[in-house]
Amino acid sequence: MSDSERRLHDFSRALIADVNALEAMLETDLFERGMRRIGAELELFFVGPDHYPAPIAAEVLEAVGDPRLVHELARFNAEINASPQAFGGTCLSDLEAELRSLLDAADAAARAENCRVALAGVLPTLSLTSLGLDNLTDKPRYRALNDAVARLRGGQFALSIRGLDELEVSHDNVLLEACTTSFQLHFQVAPEEFARLYNIAQVVTAPVLAAAVNSPLLFGRRLWQETRLALFEGSIDLRSPAEHRRDTPSRVSFGDRWVQGSVVEIFKEQIARFRVVLPDLANEDPAADIAAGKPPPLTALRLHNGTVWRWNRACYGAVDGVAHLRIENRALPSGPTLADQTANAAFFYGLMAAMAEDVGDISEQISFADAKRNFFAAARYGVDSHTTWLGQERGPTGELIRRRLLPLAREGLLSGGVDSGDVDRYLGIIDERVASGQTGAQWFLRSFEAMNGRAPRDLRLRRLVEQLLDRQESGAPVHEWELAAPADDEFWSERVVRVEEFMTRDVFTVRPEDLVDLVASVMDWQHVRYIPVEDDEGGLAGLITHRALLRLLARGDRQTPVPARELMTAELITISPTASLLDAMRTMRDHAVGCLLVVEAERLVGIVTQSDLMRVTAPVIEAALRRR
Repeated sequence: MSDSERRLHDFSRALIADVNALEAMLETDLFERGMRRIGAELELFFVGPDHYPAPIAAEVLEAVGDPRLVHELARFNAEINASPQAFGGTCLSDLEAELRSLLDAADAAARAENCRVALAGVLPTLSLTSLGLDNLTDKPRYRALNDAVARLRGGQFALSIRGLDELEVSHDNVLLEACTTSFQLHFQVAPEEFARLYNIAQVVTAPVLAAAVNSPLLFGRRLWQETRLALFEGSIDLRSPAEHRRDTPSRVSFGDRWVQGSVVEIFKEQIARFRVVLPDLANEDPAADIAAGKPPPLTALRLHNGTVWRWNRACYGAVDGVAHLRIENRALPSGPTLADQTANAAFFYGLMAAMAEDVGDISEQISFADAKRNFFAAARYGVDSHTTWLGQERGPTGELIRRRLLPLAREGLLSGGVDSGDVDRYLGIIDERVASGQTGAQWFLRSFEAMNGRAPRDLRLRRLVEQLLDRQESGAPVHEWELAAPADDEFWSERVVRVEEFMTRDVFTVRPEDLVDLVASVMDWQHVRYIPVEDDEGGLAGLITHRALLRLLARGDRQTPVPARELMTAELITISPTASLLDAMRTMRDHAVGCLLVVEAERLVGIVTQSDLMRVTAPVIEAALRRR
């Protein structure tokens, strides 16, 4: 038996022992009861002066030196873990204040590196070039996770999302997951009420998410209002083709049915369905801990649970010799501001508290299919979605939130003893956001579209991030934000411009066996002077220029059909999408060519021509002339 097999077997036995221990604990008084606690985790991005992701997490964490600020998967992310606190009083404003203190510390440390902190479910300026393994956080756990997931995936990480635009990408590592940052909420429950409240969390997540959406742009495509969900589900889908045919659930999921028994039901299903990813064994004897009257750490169970990403996750913990259970809501995005996030938390906690008291078995009042349908409709369309509520009531989600759910959340917060001033403030933010229709997602989309025609797509995305940072610093909730203003010429002239910001992405290509007549027609119809040649596997084989075509035509009589392979040149001048505008200009000059093929991972991703260079340099030149 190999060492890896031995570790896997030992870990599997530890998992079974932990589940058995948890079942035994449900019959004891080792769990805390009669106490509601809340908590939160806030994930964030670091961005550089160019407004692209900045891999400075290690430097920031060292400078801050607070154990509540921790690493995440990518070097351009970090996570703030807020302290658990009793549900009641000023818990909401206290939560915001703690997050503000840590966020300010992280931002101050980032500014020392000439960078900033940004809150967004998906950072608009992310690109596949940001997701190389050089940006994977240098910790054994993350390396092991990447290796294990890649092994289980058995190839490229393929992602397909349909929204207003379409996105089809593939990638070779787990860092697609790092494109998403969330605001995770914790709600402590007693063991005997876990199943009932977990099911309630499944239902209330949809309207809370609809009001909170903040992730509409990924790689420059307009996709879902909360694209984060589709991205995360696609990036961690480890199912084989056979498992897809058997309708095997994904590791990232909403679930497929109500919980009927206890929390153990979820953990058993996860162990039965999903292979171990990180068999990191701790030397523990949970049965001995229980016999001694203390809660076991259940390390194996918690580690495996951390590799199964339900949008509402069951969590076990033990603090100061007392065990507890909590529901972790993972569906909400980071940002746009701490005030907005705390308002989202107030809405979720208020609905949970109210329905815990007033609703019995929620599975008798709404079907699981409707709860799941509500969830994904909210992710796709935000407050413009439609929701099926209890008793088959159906209507616009925004109207349901304002008419019925906000009063219900208010009742839950006040009955839980939450400060009335906090209740008015945070639920008021939700009410005004929904009434205005300006969620974070809508601000991004409307701003992005308002700048259309004023600059290339990637430059608009950078402008979005710049304006996002300015508005986040103001602290005003997103429904009060003006749309991002189109940039003046100085915005572009003062920044290093990268090839991916101005290259042409919609490239017309032909295959080696295509006739030159087709090549000539495409050039004529689409008004292009350069056509790359790709093989059937998408590999770059050559380039046909208008000059080569003219030379062929100048030779006169041409009775035999000529395939593209005979006209193309295989001596290709390429450039990386992350190269600078100046690099592109120098490369064209040094090689005396009129175009550059933009290549990433040996695949064509765009083309740069002299016309592209003139288009992007004109604002820079005009701005310089005005300053003279």
